[in-house]
Amino acid sequence: MSTIPDQLHSLRQPLEPDASPDSQVLIARQAIVDENRAVFGYELFDRSSPGQGHTVDSDAALLVNALSFTDIETLVGKKLVFINCTLESLAGGHLELVHPDKVVLEVPPVPGNTPDDIASHAVVLEDLRKRGFRFAFNHTVLTRGYASWRALASFVKLDLMALKPELVLPFVKFATANTTAQIIAEKVETAEQHQLLTSYGIKLFQGYWFAKPALVKAQTVRPSQATILQLINLVRKQGSTAEIEELLKRDPTLSFNLLRFINSSGFGLNCEITSFRHAVMILGLQKLFRWAALLMTTSRSDKDGPGPVVGQTAVVRGKLMELLAAEMLSPEDCDNAFVVGVFSMLDVMLGVPLAKALESVALPQPVLDALLHRTGVLAPFLALTEACESGNDEVFGRTAEALHLSNKQVNWAHLQALAWAETLGQ
Repeated sequence: MSTIPDQLHSLRQPLEPDASPDSQVLIARQAIVDENRAVFGYELFDRSSPGQGHTVDSDAALLVNALSFTDIETLVGKKLVFINCTLESLAGGHLELVHPDKVVLEVPPVPGNTPDDIASHAVVLEDLRKRGFRFAFNHTVLTRGYASWRALASFVKLDLMALKPELVLPFVKFATANTTAQIIAEKVETAEQHQLLTSYGIKLFQGYWFAKPALVKAQTVRPSQATILQLINLVRKQGSTAEIEELLKRDPTLSFNLLRFINSSGFGLNCEITSFRHAVMILGLQKLFRWAALLMTTSRSDKDGPGPVVGQTAVVRGKLMELLAAEMLSPEDCDNAFVVGVFSMLDVMLGVPLAKALESVALPQPVLDALLHRTGVLAPFLALTEACESGNDEVFGRTAEALHLSNKQVNWAHLQALAWAETLGQ
């Protein structure tokens, strides 16, 4: 298995979830439109770290942020996602986490245009193409020396700010004759430019004439780096599915991000994954490792908020509900009871209404019924759990009696849940 990236060795203080501005992911998107001005795709730009250069890490961070920390359906819908890459990042493991049908990689030319480097990168590109990825190159791919890349081009982007006006038409003709790529004219800023480019046969456009990049803000729920490192170490030791599921149960933010990631359109599944065990089995150890490693590199050391208390309360809720449900419900319902407990405080973690927080993660209907409507078989267990926290004797007595649970049973389960939660930090 791959080694942990170097940046994981310089760990900072664990970050606990909060709802501060620092916990927001900022992703800019600019539309690429067709000749009818309908959106064809979006180019994404990471704006979470102003002043950060374009690096391998920033490429990985942009992808994991787009897929894990934001509602990807809101961000780009069903459209293609265009993401700039460094040549170095093309060999990065983060691309294994992305469904290739959803992503177009924008690849820069080789510095110095040296033949050996062009040839070596062509091998990497060919391997990615076999895995289903598509590429967008700038006009350099139409110049001498890049013949091996031209056959791989799905898109050629002509930058009107970089090309002399008299060179645009010759490049269009050459691209049409020597590639099967679609041409995208970018940095189109006037109606006159658009009209001229249309007369050249160009059908895809990007630029201020159509849309300026728009910032999309998304509240994040970030697991602590210490917990992520635990997951990484467990995966490296070839831990069992049961062991990994147990760790996910301990940190509601980690499990929330995993379910949201694996159900994002970028992952490419045709069914919703609603259990931790199923998510682990679908991902497999290698992809789970890469996801955890990327999650670690994109987390930040911000000031501590109320996260530790909220996280522990959520974990206690989950375990208590699981223990109480075990007295009378099926194993599947017990798993769902745990999920209800740990996700019942997502509104506090995110600083948004619970219904909005739950929009970006797939959950079984019984879980949603309990969380959003306080109905269904799991709802009374949630009410009883909350009564245990608040000391509401009236609700405690009424709900325990309805569930045919004695005070002794509930109190014993509560003590077990509290003790279990305490062991998690040891």
